[in-house]
Formats: sequence, C-alpha cells, structure tokens
Amino acid sequence: MLSVNELEDALIDLAFAEDIGDGDHTTLCCIPEDAMGKSHLLIKEDGILAGVDVAREVFHRFDPTMLMEVFMEDGAQVKKGDIAFVVSGKVRSLLQTERLMLNIMQRMSGIATMTNKYVKLIEGTGAHVLDTRKTTPGMRMLEKQAVKIGGGVNHRIGLFDMILLKDNHVDFAGGIENAIDRCHHYLNEKGLDLNIEIEVRNFNELQQVLDKGGVNRIMLDNFTVADTKKAVDIINHRFEVESSGGITFDTIRSYAEQGVDFISVGALTHSVKGLDMSFKAC
Repeated sequence: MLSVNELEDALIDLAFAEDIGDGDHTTLCCIPEDAMGKSHLLIKEDGILAGVDVAREVFHRFDPTMLMEVFMEDGAQVKKGDIAFVVSGKVRSLLQTERLMLNIMQRMSGIATMTNKYVKLIEGTGAHVLDTRKTTPGMRMLEKQAVKIGGGVNHRIGLFDMILLKDNHVDFAGGIENAIDRCHHYLNEKGLDLNIEIEVRNFNELQQVLDKGGVNRIMLDNFTVADTKKAVDIINHRFEVESSGGITFDTIRSYAEQGVDFISVGALTHSVKGLDMSFKAC
C-alpha cells in the first residue's frame, strides 16, 4: 500500500503530465530559458489558508532551484489582499507550476474554510466535525489534510483503515447480527485490529446493535433531531455516536446539542467552493 507521501507525489506527477504534456509551448516560445523572476500568491478572499506545504512540494518537484519565501503557513486566517508567499526562480518554472499550485491551494483552502465554519458552529458542544469519503478521486489525501487544517477530524481515510457497516453491507450479509459476527471472524482470521462502526436506520436496528454489541461506534443515519436525542439517551455512553445524513450548516448545531460525539458532513469536500487567489508577477 502506498504511503500518504507517495500518493501525494503520484498526484503531483500525474497533474504535471496531464497539464504540460510534451511541453508548455506558450511559455517555451516567448520566455528565454535564462529569464529569472518572482511571483507572489495574492489572497483575494477571506478564509483559512491550506496547501502551503503541498505548494512547496509542487515547486520543488518541478524545479529544485525555485526559492519560496513563506509569510503565512497552513491554518492561517487570511484576508483579501494578503500575500501568502513569494517564489523566485526561472520564469519558465514559475509559469508552468502556477496552475497546478493554484488548483491545489484553492481547493484545499476552500475545504479548510468551509470546515472551519462548521467547527465554529458547534463550539462548546463536545461534538467533532467529520469528513467522509466523498472526495475528488486522486485528491483524497490533500482534501483530508485540508479538513484537519480547518479544525475538523478525519473519518476513515479509505476502505482499509476502519470497518463501516452501512445499510447495504447489513442487507447483503443477512442482518445486523450476521454482519457483526462476520466482521469479528474476518478480523481474527486476518490478525487485524480495526474499529467497527455500524449504521442504523431506525430504532429497531439500534436495539439490535445494542443487544449484540461488538462495535465501537453507532452511526445514526438520517435521524431527526428529536430522534437523535432519544437515541443518544438509549445508547447512554455505551458506544460512540455519530450523526450523518442531510445535516446542513443550518441544522448542525441542533444535532451537536443532542450529545452526539461526531457529525459527518459530506459537503466539506463534495461541493465546496475554492478560495479565490492568484499567482502574480512581482
């Protein structure tokens, strides 16, 4: 299995390959090879900055001679007009790395900004904002980094680091008891130590899980706020509790106040707007 760094390196290499192809002919035809210059990252919208460390890697992998002077690191609260960093080096390198760096930083900063807004909404409740697997293919590691930078918590990274029994797993396995039993048999057989979470759709399924046990967390899927409170009282701290499904900016505080431990929000990554910024010659 590839490490996080290896996955990020592979993403950067693929992104350069699809963007530059057999050469940036616009830059190559009009910019002398020995031309030197500087560009700065201009912030054009208030938010949370994310992706600075990845930008360093983008510049370094393309041209190790590029120099980056950073004024604002990941997690900084930025405002319109801020200069996050200045990069100096070959003008050809500045131009050919500009779009990839901006694509990554705008995306990551947008996610960090959105996450931070959700986190602030539930301050003081004890609940944590979780991301999901609803990420851009190939960019999951970067997008989950951005969630953490914004103050959120990563759910499982993929299908390999946690067991999450969702409705289809339960239905295909022949019910909750069968699904949980098969999980433990598999984990014992493979010598794996993974947490188990199970999704419940109603109070009948919740009671089946409570009777069976053998899980670490219960996900309340599409429960109303009132039913969430009832479920939390029934569970009574025996398991971690996560709310999921249709939770919005307007409703997340109400769910958090019912005593859940986690609230997963797919919108952190699947429909977020990038933070506006530009890379300008200076």
